[in-house]
Amino acid sequence: MLFDINSVRIILAIIMLGIASYTDVRKREIDDRIWIIFGGLSVVILFLTTNIFDSLRTMGIFLIIAPVALLIWRIGFFGGADAFALIVLASLAPGVTFTEYQINPFTTLINAIVLSIIPVVVNILRNIFSLIRHEDIFKDFETETRKNKIIAVFIGHRSKNPRFSFSIETRVGNTKKLDFGLKNADSAEFCSLPDTWVTPGIPYVIYIFGGFAIQLIFGDLIFNFIKVM
Repeated sequence: MLFDINSVRIILAIIMLGIASYTDVRKREIDDRIWIIFGGLSVVILFLTTNIFDSLRTMGIFLIIAPVALLIWRIGFFGGADAFALIVLASLAPGVTFTEYQINPFTTLINAIVLSIIPVVVNILRNIFSLIRHEDIFKDFETETRKNKIIAVFIGHRSKNPRFSFSIETRVGNTKKLDFGLKNADSAEFCSLPDTWVTPGIPYVIYIFGGFAIQLIFGDLIFNFIKVM
């Protein structure tokens, strides 16, 4: 019975995150009814377990992620939908994994953070290739500091036709300057100006989906990496 319940939990979690990721990519917003429906299903599943008290305890432990997710949302690092995704996931599929590796309430989030480094690598490679092609990626930024230019190479790129990206430049008088101020994930507007330095606006729920998938097959990336070392 336990295996069947965990299988149902995993399937529902994958469906939830799949729908959320798809709609966020297509519409750049997620319907709140997704969290209500799957949050309700997590309660239903709770009453189908063989030991409801053990299930409640496990759910309570993994819901420790809730205040952390809400805090990160309020700071503006990701949107409210991403916070709800983590919270509902903690109640829908708490502690589920196919491996024997240790996981904790923050495993999915930690894995998601690791995955979010991928765009940094992509930015670096894209900028290197642009420089190899002798493109002047810092044209009109002659007065900008070398340190800021290096930071820009890591977090963004100069886009001819930005789409679903946030601008990381501003204008001071007649001079362009790089602007690394935090963009609130819920209120920041996507950049539409051509030939602009931008940072990718990839929906964070995709990283959460990937982080959960890694949790299922590998557990906690950081913990297991340290363990191997």
